[in-house]
Amino acid sequence: MKKRSDGAEVLLGSVMKGIFEKKGMNVLKIDLRKLENRITDYFVISHATSGTQVSAICDSIDDTVRKETGEKPLHLEGLDNCFWVLLDYGNVIVHVFLEEYRSFYSLESLWADAKIEKMEDKIQ
Repeated sequence: MKKRSDGAEVLLGSVMKGIFEKKGMNVLKIDLRKLENRITDYFVISHATSGTQVSAICDSIDDTVRKETGEKPLHLEGLDNCFWVLLDYGNVIVHVFLEEYRSFYSLESLWADAKIEKMEDKIQ
């Protein structure tokens, strides 16, 4: 399997476009690269107010990333119930939650020693 570190910034840009296209909320980019035992380079976390919106955000991410980078997820999990969907692109892992599940699991608090950046929609 090829390592995708080189294109992480391009991939992140495509992921953000896909999220904001479908009005993903409270989008965070978590930079894990300086952590010793990291599982990826970046996490992206977002949430939605309905399962339908979670699904639409994930479809938008997948479509945008494929069009702009040619990449597809190495693993996709959670689309059956749309409470918490994970799209694994290797060096970028995207989490899209229903709002109440995001609050419950609070992934961002588990990675508090990483650099966390709130992302804004630049296209508005």
